[in-house]
Amino acid sequence: MKYRVLVSDPLAEEGIEILKGFADVDVNTGLTEDQLVASIGNYDALLVRSGTEVTARVIDAGAKLKFIGRAGAGVDNIDTDAATRRGIIVANAPEGNTLAATEHTMAMMLSLARNIPQATASLKKGEWKRSKFMGVELNDKILGIMGFGRIGREVAKRAQAMDMKIIAYDPFITQEKAASLGVEMVPLDELFRRADVITVHTPLIKETRHVINAETIATMKDGVRLINCARGGIIDEKALADGIASGKVAGAALDVFESEPPTDSPVLGLDRVIVTPHLGASTVEAQQNVAISVANQCISVLSGGAAKYVVNAPMIPAEQQALVEPYAVLAQKMGRLLIQLTEGRLESIKITYGGEAAALPNTKFVTRVILKGMLDPILQAPVNIVNAEFVAKERGIRLSETTTEEAHGFRNIISITAKTDKMTESVSGSVSAPDHARIVSIGGYLTDLTPTGHVVISRHTDKPGIIGKAATILGRVNVNIAGMQVGRHKPGQEALMVLTVDSAVPTEAMDEIEKIDGIHTVKHAEI
Repeated sequence: MKYRVLVSDPLAEEGIEILKGFADVDVNTGLTEDQLVASIGNYDALLVRSGTEVTARVIDAGAKLKFIGRAGAGVDNIDTDAATRRGIIVANAPEGNTLAATEHTMAMMLSLARNIPQATASLKKGEWKRSKFMGVELNDKILGIMGFGRIGREVAKRAQAMDMKIIAYDPFITQEKAASLGVEMVPLDELFRRADVITVHTPLIKETRHVINAETIATMKDGVRLINCARGGIIDEKALADGIASGKVAGAALDVFESEPPTDSPVLGLDRVIVTPHLGASTVEAQQNVAISVANQCISVLSGGAAKYVVNAPMIPAEQQALVEPYAVLAQKMGRLLIQLTEGRLESIKITYGGEAAALPNTKFVTRVILKGMLDPILQAPVNIVNAEFVAKERGIRLSETTTEEAHGFRNIISITAKTDKMTESVSGSVSAPDHARIVSIGGYLTDLTPTGHVVISRHTDKPGIIGKAATILGRVNVNIAGMQVGRHKPGQEALMVLTVDSAVPTEAMDEIEKIDGIHTVKHAEI
């Protein structure tokens, strides 16, 4: 059988040549959604970069599609949920552009320190203003790295060669792992206070959007320099512009923007801001690497094998689906909830399978699904059942898995305990029927929680008035409470409150709830 592959974005020729040795390849770029829908039914695989929007409509039209490959890291332009529903493997090439992004970061840092783009533009206008472009040395400066994944570590390695001192923030890298690389892990507020140069290498998620803002900039050193070659939106561009205007920020180098192209960004007209049009992965070598990677993965999948960097791996092997899937679905949601309830740097994860869950034929698979639920939402690199354990190990996170006959009054139970450098938190869940799974315990307090939607979870002193005050605050911001549970061990001591709500809770409301007398901790989570 001769397979057909559609390449709908420009792809390095090296990747296309590999594909041509295996399948009939059509390169047709610039297609509209309607055009893609009209033609995709003839193809077994689709390879894209960032230009093609692979919507649910496109995927549903791809009757023969078995594989969608992204030549690069980000898959924001692919409806992975729609692909998963159709059983289509989606894979990317996250490592191919690591060095390109690293080197671009270093180029931006050096250019920022020595005002190279500004000096170049001045000289080309016929000016000779040496004193205007006085720079600073990076030697002995403190570099703060936000996000210590592949790119962050490569940046650290090169900055150390220039005798910079490296501090980093990443809640999923242990102190021991960082120390082995000669890097000091610090809380984010400390990084902001101490660093002379701050470079961003985190994903754009709810917790990182505008994490660099007017308030955090105010805590930084006078004359700090900021670099973002990761994702637009991590830096509040208006706050950055104000910081530069005031002199608090000496300069910034941006490769990514909140809106691209950044036609209305307030930073574009500032002399002390260096900008490039999202060039982090734009090297010949990087484009070759990602093209070759995604081409080889495409061939492997079409040949009946696996892809190395699966983004949406099928939930479970087909032969175990009926038995394992309910546990896997519950486990991923438990992991997602647990990571939102923790604070600090994750050090270890303990997973216990009890009762009938201990007899599952594939607990290792469920464990990987748990890791995906915990790590995928907050890491730059995609986490899936293929690489989950590797990703955890790479970050120095200890993992243990045990089985026991004890199920604490349930037929089956899965318990996850996460230990960070600040706290220990746990979540347990049970499956009573294929379509009926519940979270039955949080932090040792009994619950009966449907694992879906938004929840507000607090620990508080068991005394009158606290629950009512929290409910009043939620009502004032038009957040409807769908359900409420309270667990306690003894009257008058600590209790756990779980509020199921119909929508996300504004940050201001959560801050107000946290200030209620008697509230110890409160978290908003989306399961």
